[in-house]
Amino acid sequence: MKFFIDSANIDEIREAASLGILDGVTTNPSLVAKEGKNFRQLLDQILEIVDGPVSAEVVSTDADGIKKEARELAAIHENIVVKVPLIREGLKAVRTLTDEGIRTNVTLCFSPTQALLAAKAGATYVSPFIGRLDDVSQDGMELIEQIVTIYSNYDYRTEVLAASIRHPLHVLQAAMIGADVATIPFKIINQMFKHPLTERGLEQFLDDWKNNEAKLV
Repeated sequence: MKFFIDSANIDEIREAASLGILDGVTTNPSLVAKEGKNFRQLLDQILEIVDGPVSAEVVSTDADGIKKEARELAAIHENIVVKVPLIREGLKAVRTLTDEGIRTNVTLCFSPTQALLAAKAGATYVSPFIGRLDDVSQDGMELIEQIVTIYSNYDYRTEVLAASIRHPLHVLQAAMIGADVATIPFKIINQMFKHPLTERGLEQFLDDWKNNEAKLV
């Protein structure tokens, strides 16, 4: 499974990249707005830090506007993946963009039929939002499982990118089901390192070393 960080914060992205586990970055208009920086300058900084797919989202909702924005974004760097909303006009644009060699991440997916349409349109990635489904008493992981099964049945190339991850268990479940990518907030990446037995064991080892005055030479 590939790990992307879901963030537009440069410090978070830099720290995640330093861990040696990061494959890419996803951003969205809300994350960018939170940083209060120029979008282009922010993208340039991210692209300098991470050598992998960087998703940048369009804000147009008509096919022509989406295509125009997508071409402008894709021209910035070869690692840019254009995020497009899973709406009728969005999928119209995705087919054209795919034919032009522009990679896309179809976002805000909440049903398996939507995911099927995204794959038929030629999306590079589809982003099912599991946490938001959990919030309304639907099983987000069931959606991941359904999409993985459908794509496997027909050998679609579209990668399943588990999004809206709320806790480490979401990452584990998505990995066991077979999602291709998980895009993970920085807070959740940090939580994945932690286990009380690891911390307790390390503390014991260090205490034993100190008490026994162990020597390297």
